[in-house]
Amino acid sequence: METGVAAGVPYVVLPPRTPRPAAPVVVGWHLMDPPRTETALAAALPLDGLDAWRVYLGLPLTGARAPAGGPEALGYADAVLAMFGPAVFGAADEFPAALAALRPTVGDGPLAVFGGSIGSLVAQEVATRLPVAAIGLVSPVTQLRPVVAANGRRYGVTYDWSPASDEVAARLDFVARAAELAAPTLLVVGEHDSPDGILEPAARLHAALPGSTLVTVPGMEHALADEPGVDPAPQTPHAAAVDRLLVDFLRTALAG
Repeated sequence: METGVAAGVPYVVLPPRTPRPAAPVVVGWHLMDPPRTETALAAALPLDGLDAWRVYLGLPLTGARAPAGGPEALGYADAVLAMFGPAVFGAADEFPAALAALRPTVGDGPLAVFGGSIGSLVAQEVATRLPVAAIGLVSPVTQLRPVVAANGRRYGVTYDWSPASDEVAARLDFVARAAELAAPTLLVVGEHDSPDGILEPAARLHAALPGSTLVTVPGMEHALADEPGVDPAPQTPHAAAVDRLLVDFLRTALAG
């Protein structure tokens, strides 16, 4: 395992079994729930058995780049304009430079992307900007507005939408933008995740993406690791199930 900072972005790199210039490069972004850092995601979803470079990137506003009070403080201030928008678009904006900085290590093989929860928004946004061979979405946020509403009901608050936050939500509605997602896509959801925030929007994206695959993991909720989810931890049974699903999907997609 190699860790470091590439163009300002914290990363973890796991090598393929046979390092080579043409090996695929699979890049993932973590959740705000556990695992909530790049190192914790690498432990939860190491993509065991996938003969590819596996790169895990830290999100803006998290980990070493978290503001005082953590990203939760930003969410309380304004979940859309202070947290979701800057984290997702910031990660997508900084990705090309980070990838370029890592290319001497990982080579020029085909690129695939994946992410969990807010990290899945980054994976989708990146896939609309750059050619990718595959997209893996875990506990996915496919439409921002239902997630904000579900979180509001969970915490007993009402989000006050504005023209600016409406614009962010429109940009982060990948059901509406499904035509921009041109690569094979796997959606993995937990049986006990939020029905209206995660499960129903994921089903809508699946219906809007011909050839996509939607898999439900029995008994799984939203998170992929135990609290606190900051440091690498033993893989949970649900994360192991997700890992196998991603490996099987990516192996097939990258071979094609």
